[in-house]
Amino acid sequence: MSTADIHDAGPRLKPLNPAHLRELSAKSNRQGVVRAASHYGMIIVVGTLIWLVSSRDGLPWALPLIALQGYFVAFLFMVVHETAHKTAFRSRALNLAVGNLSAFVIGLPYEYYCLFHWNHHRYTQDPDKDPELILGQKPMSDAQLAIAYTGLLQVLTRVRLMVRHALTGKVTVPWIPAHKRAMVVREARFYLAAYLILLAASLALHGALLLWVWIVPLLAGQLILRPYLYAEHTGCERTRSAFENTRTTMTGRIMKWFAWNMPYHVEHHAYPTVPFHALPKLNAMVDGHIVFRGRNYRAVTRETWAWFRRQRRSAA
Repeated sequence: MSTADIHDAGPRLKPLNPAHLRELSAKSNRQGVVRAASHYGMIIVVGTLIWLVSSRDGLPWALPLIALQGYFVAFLFMVVHETAHKTAFRSRALNLAVGNLSAFVIGLPYEYYCLFHWNHHRYTQDPDKDPELILGQKPMSDAQLAIAYTGLLQVLTRVRLMVRHALTGKVTVPWIPAHKRAMVVREARFYLAAYLILLAASLALHGALLLWVWIVPLLAGQLILRPYLYAEHTGCERTRSAFENTRTTMTGRIMKWFAWNMPYHVEHHAYPTVPFHALPKLNAMVDGHIVFRGRNYRAVTRETWAWFRRQRRSAA
């Protein structure tokens, strides 16, 4: 993303001077490795515990661990997001390797997501151009709203789109430019083939380990991830200023750690070249200009739920 794009998407009240921006935008392999190692380390540790407990005491005793695993696995989305910006590591190769691995785990093709997310930053809150709004759910009842907050429909939508790209060889979504469509098709076919190989191996070995350590936690974790993602922009203004169209939400250290500091979301949208580890420092510089600031995720979820209901009533 160019400097022009950064300042167009950012605040016009108090932009950072070039020296501050250069300092904050410094990338770090060490910071990225520590954060990625801790994230994947927790997945390995909890996954091992699921296997040991379910093997010894039966699957029901492992359910709390499966729920915990859901948090860590679903929040690999944040790894995909940070590596899509190429800010997780100084090394481009590390960004691509960790990004592709994480994208494969959550079923969201990496190169496709990079293009999707590029347009989200360019057209944040534009209902005709922001991919998040174009693919977003439009619940027509409280039951549909509750389903939307599970995140399962969003997962189904992206998996169905990946399968369509792989099987038809056609890409028609507007955020994928023509010269990138063949690459998106190849990527989708690679992902689908790899998933089928893993499925065949699991069936051949008569094992359900991947189901309980990976697939079920990924789906269960959407119950945590989706309210978090809805907090980022729901109910914010539809303007070009990141300080008006995005929300920063206050939360604890654990959530910040495994969300790769993305609760500082206004700061990220205003200056997307600033890596995750510098966002707290950036927050201290620009916090006074943030329009939408959530006290915590419980409070913001109540606010976003109420906003969806108001929108539905207005449309009716």
